[in-house]
Amino acid sequence: MTALDTVSDSINLAVIGLGYVGLPLAVEFGKHRTVTGFDINAARIAELSAGVDHTLEIDGAELNEARHLRFTADAAALAQCNVYIVTVPTPIDEHKRPDLTPLIRASETIGRVLKRGDVVIYESTVYPGATEEDCVPVLERVSGLKFNVDFFAGYSPERINPGDKEHRVTTIKKVTSGSTPEVAERVDALYREIVVAGTHMAPSIKVAEAAKVIENTQRDLNIALINELALIFNKMGIDTEAVLQAAGTKWNFLPFRPGLVGGHCIGVDPYYLTHKAQSLGYHPEVILAGRRVNDSMGAYVAAQLIKAMTRKRIQINGARVLVMGLAFKENCPDLRNTRIVDIVRELREFDVEVDVYDPWVSAAEAKHEYDIEPVSAPTDSEYDGIVLAVAHRQFKALGLDAIRGWGRANHVLYDLKYVFDAQQSDLRL
Repeated sequence: MTALDTVSDSINLAVIGLGYVGLPLAVEFGKHRTVTGFDINAARIAELSAGVDHTLEIDGAELNEARHLRFTADAAALAQCNVYIVTVPTPIDEHKRPDLTPLIRASETIGRVLKRGDVVIYESTVYPGATEEDCVPVLERVSGLKFNVDFFAGYSPERINPGDKEHRVTTIKKVTSGSTPEVAERVDALYREIVVAGTHMAPSIKVAEAAKVIENTQRDLNIALINELALIFNKMGIDTEAVLQAAGTKWNFLPFRPGLVGGHCIGVDPYYLTHKAQSLGYHPEVILAGRRVNDSMGAYVAAQLIKAMTRKRIQINGARVLVMGLAFKENCPDLRNTRIVDIVRELREFDVEVDVYDPWVSAAEAKHEYDIEPVSAPTDSEYDGIVLAVAHRQFKALGLDAIRGWGRANHVLYDLKYVFDAQQSDLRL
């Protein structure tokens, strides 16, 4: 009997990291088998144990359905497990370089309890090679065990779309992989227990890692193209949305729209790929050009608003602007890497007083992450400029008259998300 044979149908599963990715995964597995949900944030464990998920990805009823799921912040509880799925964040630092700190610390935590026959599966987005070159050595060093002899690894990239109630972890096809052909089969079989959409077994861990990182890189570049077209069309005095609607009548035209690119994936993942490429001596021109375009859009929006206010002879110094929305996308409380903050910071450079209104986000989190204190409600008829930055359903339900009612008699409405018709707003991307 080999060490691998100890991993059988009696899997005792642990999910490490209970955020937007880990919690839905733990809940689905917890409906079928024993799962230990681990997070270093004790407050997060307390809220989940009380049946509350502040991310709004999972409601109380779904948590109750996961009868075999137990939450803990005690790393010692992981010792009873034999398969570990790592779903911690993989951010970038202030210099836009990959920050593997959460991934390395999670690997160290697992390494302290790792046993012969155990399998560690990573879901966090990384550059190709990170699992075997960065994480596995940590597992070996801390545990004293040998990779692919005493323990094994897998990689199955997350495809969670925060706030999306249609595309869930069970209904999105899952890419899987393993460090040996036998482990790949077992990792694939494990995910097939919950993923009704099916699985795709990649031939190697590196292929699975690369597949994930290019998914969002492709989307980032498509949005960058549309953003650059919007910049060009604005200079021509052409309505970008009208152009896109006309072009969209062709069957193979892709329906991307201009806008701010934030969140935990699209605005971050390309830097993992470019970092790896540069370490190999290749400078990725196209990918980084797209990133520059997308990262510049917040400042562009602020500049366009200032110009429009100036044309209406609104005094900029001391002007008041309402920014509607702070989350990185509609109908979701997720503030990670939101680029709305670029608009706010740029406007403040012009000595503009900015109020941010978003009924979805946590005021405490906004203050902690961005030093922004959202208003509980806008002030009537006090704003010189209004930026409709996120298309929350509450904002759509308000209607044009109510939103315009928050502006002074002479104000500018900038509709970033095409919520209203072109003639109903003063500016659109």
